[in-house]
Amino acid sequence: MDINTLHKPPIVFKQMTWSERLIVFCGVGFGSGLAPKAPGTFGSAFALLFIPLWLTLGFYASVVAILIMSLVGIWICGKTAEIIHVHDDGRIVWDEFAGQSITFLPLIYLGQMNWLWALIGFALFRLFDVWKPWPIRVIDRRVDGGFGIMFDDIIAGFWAALCILIYFYFK
Repeated sequence: MDINTLHKPPIVFKQMTWSERLIVFCGVGFGSGLAPKAPGTFGSAFALLFIPLWLTLGFYASVVAILIMSLVGIWICGKTAEIIHVHDDGRIVWDEFAGQSITFLPLIYLGQMNWLWALIGFALFRLFDVWKPWPIRVIDRRVDGGFGIMFDDIIAGFWAALCILIYFYFK
């Protein structure tokens, strides 16, 4: 367990109202963010389960669904942080759901989605989410609230998607 995890208060669902429990349950990625180590990685891995949904919806409907997921996520992440009293807590992984999903949009559009590309997309998203190159690092440090929690992962998703697009362009 890393030092940051030791200083975070435990999430006590018993002390919450039912609506707060539902919000936090969504914010922690339906429980995937409660993994004792690497909650962001577990949340991103859980987001792989959305791939069949994105394939069923198709590209344009997936873009709309991911946009809605991101907009709702701003509220969910902000409210979860408020309820558990920790800003951008690592256990909040709804933002990983949106960012990881954005990564797969080029693959859906190009009809190239398969499990190898799902793993490559997963790895690229995690790389950018952990490494936090410009402008992700700036956003992560300077933007507060639910928007700040969501936006750095959305940008990481776009960076990963851009890498995939560049590969297929120059292939």
